[in-house]
Amino acid sequence: MAGGFDVVATARDPRRLRRIDWADQVQTLALDVLDAESVQAAFARCGRVDVAYYLVHALGEGDYESSDERAAGIFARAAAEAEVGRIVYLGGFVPPEENVSAHLRSRARVGEVLQAGAVDAVLLRAAVILGAGSTSFEIIRHLVDRLPVVPLPPFMDHQVQPIAIADVLHYLVAAADPAVLSAGAYDIAGHERTTYAGLARMYATAAGLRRVFVPVPVVSPAMAASVMGPLMPVPSDLVSDLVRSLDNSMVSSDRRIEDCIDEPFGGLASIAEAIHRALDRHSVTPARPVGVHRLPDPMGLAESDADWAGHPAAG
Repeated sequence: MAGGFDVVATARDPRRLRRIDWADQVQTLALDVLDAESVQAAFARCGRVDVAYYLVHALGEGDYESSDERAAGIFARAAAEAEVGRIVYLGGFVPPEENVSAHLRSRARVGEVLQAGAVDAVLLRAAVILGAGSTSFEIIRHLVDRLPVVPLPPFMDHQVQPIAIADVLHYLVAAADPAVLSAGAYDIAGHERTTYAGLARMYATAAGLRRVFVPVPVVSPAMAASVMGPLMPVPSDLVSDLVRSLDNSMVSSDRRIEDCIDEPFGGLASIAEAIHRALDRHSVTPARPVGVHRLPDPMGLAESDADWAGHPAAG
């Protein structure tokens, strides 16, 4: 691929990768992270691996905490046996609160398992990722698109520090080089903090929607999740698991990565810029999204994104 790297992409069923327009430019292999033999066989077929990106999460799939921990252990052991140079994992912030959601607890545990292995590991921790196709962004989109009156339970006042998809990609690429970034865990985030309610309001403004935002008392994330699921096309189990995480503030406590990796050209995207860039792509390709390589901006919707992503604003 571009950059002179030999890239291997894996999936439980490699045929699913055919819908991505770069699939014919990389090697594709079968790999099931819950099957040790499958992971070992994939590494054996790859030959020497300088960096393995671990972008796996079983959110919305039943007992995902147990599955996530087991999968991380299988992958870490197989990577060590294959003498992989480095693992880069994209996880989530770990708030200091005691009552951390199952989702965030699982992300943190996966990071611990990977770090405990014999392979050099970099953990990049992010909060809400803004951009078309991101599940968190799509939930905000569908909520505000569909409700002329948007309820704001108390947990929507929790602080959050989002980051744009394009900036996540910038850090993921840079993290592959041990000369640039030492092994360890690092927060990645934009420079701005807001609240979950603030994100909803900013989306409405960017989308040109007139919405009334009404504070409502005594609604827990679990209650909200049970109501929000049927309102949107995102799988209800996925909505439920993510919404339950809104009971935690998600702000960066660590900016060490700024000392190691320069910001992308033009700087990190602001929240408003990230939302506008995600929405602008819809006006460019209103009939049908394009492939990843043809996207004018990685913030936009790609044809390989989930079917429930990218519905236009309701007005």
